[in-house]
Amino acid sequence: MDLAVELARQLAAAFLKAAGQPFYYIGILFVILLYRRQIALERRLFATRLHSLAGVAVRTVLAGIIAGAAVSLAMAFVGATVPFGAVLWLWGVSIILALVKVRFICIAYSAGLLGLLHALIGAFPRVLDWPVAGTLLKPLAELPVSSMLALVGLLHLLEAVFVKRQGAQMAMPMFIEGKRGKIVGAYQLQQYWPVPLVLLVPAQTSAAALPWTPLFGGDIWASGWTFAAMPVLLGFAERTVTLLPQQKAQRSARRLFAYSAILLVLAALAEWLPAFVWIGASGSILLHEALVLWSNYEEKGAPLYVHDQLGLKILGVLPNSPAEEMGLLPGERIHKANGAKVRTKEELHYALQSNAAFCRLEVIDREGHNRFVQKALFTGDHHLLGVILAPDDKVVYYLEEQNVHWLTKAVSRLSAKPDTKDVDRSL
Repeated sequence: MDLAVELARQLAAAFLKAAGQPFYYIGILFVILLYRRQIALERRLFATRLHSLAGVAVRTVLAGIIAGAAVSLAMAFVGATVPFGAVLWLWGVSIILALVKVRFICIAYSAGLLGLLHALIGAFPRVLDWPVAGTLLKPLAELPVSSMLALVGLLHLLEAVFVKRQGAQMAMPMFIEGKRGKIVGAYQLQQYWPVPLVLLVPAQTSAAALPWTPLFGGDIWASGWTFAAMPVLLGFAERTVTLLPQQKAQRSARRLFAYSAILLVLAALAEWLPAFVWIGASGSILLHEALVLWSNYEEKGAPLYVHDQLGLKILGVLPNSPAEEMGLLPGERIHKANGAKVRTKEELHYALQSNAAFCRLEVIDREGHNRFVQKALFTGDHHLLGVILAPDDKVVYYLEEQNVHWLTKAVSRLSAKPDTKDVDRSL
């Protein structure tokens, strides 16, 4: 009973600290700004939004809270010994890395860098004797790299679950320049989750003894324990021109599962074999980059979202549109409209205008089978059909990468609309 009362008291205090933790709200603000920018870009490209900012923000925050509770429970048995000074370092490094590239805000990079700095300080301990540097570097010298790597592994395990379930929900269709200079259709998958963690940490207290011994830490738990708030931000960003968004998300989830499993093994080895601190910290970064390279490698195939002789390829479907009600899906082809073969946007527009009150389409689905769909059309609809077709040679808008200084580029990602060249609206 004494332990239950102490756990409840310490948890309540930790949740109060978490509620006043500014880094968590910075993470939420960062996510909202990114999603707001994406929705603004959707409006600019397609004259309508494809996602709801409020719905996405609520879903993202709730998912992060669930992930935080699950990881906090797991880390109570693993053993989290992350000092508050290391948390400040973690967020400071994450913010700096995000200015270089947004996806670097992932904890895998900042935790890996802190682990390498910890190992360097261990190799050159005299830097701790310097007046200012010693004070700043002391939290890194005390950093338990094995606990940090275990935390990264568990967070990515939860991220894999969320990518599997939610990775395609914020997918945004876009037109980009392909490898041979041709404009092709693509999807940008981007999700971020602010995760509030409440970690069980050792402390010099008179708290009741734990009925279990955490895996990492050894005898340090004998002197007492407490809970500490530690917010983190998980991120997932992919782009695909060869796969459906759902397929890309599923493959990314499988790779994240493998990454988290390897990192948990490295965390255990780093706890019992100090030489693995270098390997684990480096692996946190390099293996994460390997995921990116693997993802890019599978995009070397033929683009999926291009028109061919069988019909017009559908890149996206607008919400609450006739196309959505007819069950049209990205990756399908519109072969005929109102009995007429269509191979260009102009032919499709003319075929739809031939019977302005009714639409009958012959569609070739993703498996290559033909099916027929039909629906009455009403005057005043914002979109005639509600499909975003793959780009053709007459495309007006496409996105291009900016070749500017890295800091200017980072600021533009957060505050300014990206450069575009003429836009192509949905039909």
